[in-house]
Amino acid sequence: MIGMLKKVLGDTSLRKLGKMEKLAHVIDEKADEYKALSDDALQAKTPEFKERLANGETLDDLLPEAFATVREASTRILGMTPYYVQLIGAIALHQGNIAEMKTGEGKTLVATMPLYLNALEGKGAHLITVNDYLASRDAEQLGLLYNFLGMSVGLNTVGQSPEEKKEAYAADITYGTNSEFGFDYLRDNMALYKEEMSQRPLHYAIVDEVDSILVDEARTPLIISGNAEKSTDLYVRANQFARLLAEKQDFTVDLKTKTVQLTEEGMTKAENFFHIKNLYDYSNVEVNHHVNEALKAHAIMHLDTDYVVQDGQIVIVDPFTGRLMQGRRYSEGLHQAIEAKEGLEIQSESKTLATITLQNFFRMYHKLSGMTGTAKTEEEEFQSIYNMDVIVIPTNKPMIRNDKPDLIYKTQKGKFNAAVEEISELYHRGQPVLVGTVAVETSELISKLLKRKGIPHNVLNAKNHAREAEIIENAGQVGSVTIATNMAGRGTDIKLGEGVPELGGLYILGTERHESRRIDNQLRGRSGRQGDPGESRFYLSLEDDLMKRFGSDKMKAMMERLGMDDDQPIESKLVSKSVEAAQKRVEGNNFDARKQLLKFDDVMRQQREIIYKQRMEVMESKDLRADIENMIKTVIENVVRTHTPENEVPEDWDLKAVIDFLNGQIFDDGALSLKDLEGKDPEEMIDDLYEKAIARYDDKEERFTSERMREFERVIMLRTVDTKWMDHIDAMEQLREGIYLRAYGQVDPYREYQIEGFKMFEEMVASIEQEVVTFIMKAEIEERPIERERVTHGLRVISGGQDDDDEPKKQKPFVRKTHIGRNDPCPCGSGKKYKNCHGK
Repeated sequence: MIGMLKKVLGDTSLRKLGKMEKLAHVIDEKADEYKALSDDALQAKTPEFKERLANGETLDDLLPEAFATVREASTRILGMTPYYVQLIGAIALHQGNIAEMKTGEGKTLVATMPLYLNALEGKGAHLITVNDYLASRDAEQLGLLYNFLGMSVGLNTVGQSPEEKKEAYAADITYGTNSEFGFDYLRDNMALYKEEMSQRPLHYAIVDEVDSILVDEARTPLIISGNAEKSTDLYVRANQFARLLAEKQDFTVDLKTKTVQLTEEGMTKAENFFHIKNLYDYSNVEVNHHVNEALKAHAIMHLDTDYVVQDGQIVIVDPFTGRLMQGRRYSEGLHQAIEAKEGLEIQSESKTLATITLQNFFRMYHKLSGMTGTAKTEEEEFQSIYNMDVIVIPTNKPMIRNDKPDLIYKTQKGKFNAAVEEISELYHRGQPVLVGTVAVETSELISKLLKRKGIPHNVLNAKNHAREAEIIENAGQVGSVTIATNMAGRGTDIKLGEGVPELGGLYILGTERHESRRIDNQLRGRSGRQGDPGESRFYLSLEDDLMKRFGSDKMKAMMERLGMDDDQPIESKLVSKSVEAAQKRVEGNNFDARKQLLKFDDVMRQQREIIYKQRMEVMESKDLRADIENMIKTVIENVVRTHTPENEVPEDWDLKAVIDFLNGQIFDDGALSLKDLEGKDPEEMIDDLYEKAIARYDDKEERFTSERMREFERVIMLRTVDTKWMDHIDAMEQLREGIYLRAYGQVDPYREYQIEGFKMFEEMVASIEQEVVTFIMKAEIEERPIERERVTHGLRVISGGQDDDDEPKKQKPFVRKTHIGRNDPCPCGSGKKYKNCHGK
């Protein structure tokens, strides 16, 4: 077996796999011994393992026996015995690797062994899935196995109460989705009382469909947001303006970068429409932004491809899975621009309260592993970002699927007609076919063409995800035709019906190549499970997005010169190789973008960890008095040293500024005078002022009692930290958006972001200290009970960054008496064009 895989795997993976195979043999040899055990003896293994761990043995020491225990228990409780290759996969997961296992190789069962072993430490083991259906299905089915072995199982889903979540996380093994685990982390770090927190420290996780979660979704930050009041008029006006423009004449679209640029003519039209002198003047930055978003909404974002309209709401379609991303919103005003485009009610923008990327969330786990059918193409990314190796696990039975070369047509019309003809032939032969599409609109187009031919079929796309598992499970029956977007049905096996293997197995027909080879491999992987027969083929056209992005024009011209019609395909390995090369380039670009995102997000990660640690200390502390005293000292030191610099003589010191500041921030108005500071050096001033402040602090505590004072300190500290942190998140986001322009000045944007971000963080910490001191020293405590309050009410989870709460300033209309074009001579007589003179 090792010899066969040598060329594919390379030396490092080969060595690791060789060691795992030896260990799997050891487990395999224990089968008869464990089969002879009674149920009671098998169940007694769990407390025995826990005791041995407490006495100094390691998880690696226990692995062969623990895996043999789960294997035998699985046979008795679930009626399934893990294969030898599944033992190898389980070992790979325990060791913190990614196990690449083909579809149908039983990844769900593989995970039970490392989950059980790592849960023995009592610190929690998490199984992360892509959707709630898979999480609840696996928790219920496999819970029988874990319960038999004395392990508790928790299910973490959307909408649970804090008590239910706490119970789910307290279990030995917890199932749930990636986003819910991430949002719980953010919610915990917004809690006002420690008792409200649900998660334990992040210990061990297995991420199912790891490539989907850690690669495809890595650039989507998890954001908890609250509404911020903002005018929606500008979205409506920008949308009206965008409708008036013509592509190429007024604006250009770049498909590669997905950007829209106004032409000179478009700029002039914008200035006339909005009654402004110069669209690019600093005072018109908001108008410019809204125009850009409106153009993007019209030229780049397409209904039923990028989003759907459901119940009067814009719902984003995940470009990788084709699933609806409920509750998520595009950031920077794009979502509102689309709402205006579709004539829907424009919802108010929001304010970010807490945010984290999935990359940084999962890197917080003490040990992380993952499993998928396709990860090898992204191995470099998994190694460099998550420090995980990809181990390709051999299949239980040889793979016999026939992957046919791509067929390439001149036009999309020709491609779709040929694909429908092929589907018709397969249907009449009885061979089941799964048609893979990249977009919702493509699946609906093929559905329309099949209806015309009278071919019954199921459509599985973002609009019809409720019956996903049922549709996919029946996709392998005789005569079945299923159209599915992208990775729909991932995690659910397609079992072949009676007589289907004799017909050639499940036929996979791809209608377009995805920009990632991995996604294409996932589609192919729906067929040929467990040694089943199967076939696959991709139908492409020179008008497909991927082909257009990488220069299909020359090939199209050549086909036209040769007189090839729409229905005549090219079947060429050379063309297929060029498609794969294009995919590799896109994958490389995407990896660079994710690396760049992580690099920038690491700056925020360091700051986030400091703030969250400080919050936790505030909640856990019984007495914050010492911290407050340090803050008082710092505030006094800062103001004194600022106004008594060493390089100035005492006569030039601004002592009045010190008095004014401290009377306003710490003492009562008029409590301090110049006499208190005159004739003293800075150190004496600081000591005297600090002594007076502490005396005032003591007096306040005496009046309000120590117990009420301690809770008051906690309330003030939490509220101030939360408020300042939210403002800081927005400020850092704005800094990041503009930092790339620094590259024009020959400076490294990332280095600048680091330096400025650190400076902003220091300023925020100083601001927190000053505000806490002011509140503690100046505020009066009422007789009513002191309660901690959330800074923002009515939270809802969304995806996308947001603006602040300020109302936009009304732009005064600029009225031109006569129209002057941007390229016309300036009426001032300078001889310059208007745009370079008074049109600036």
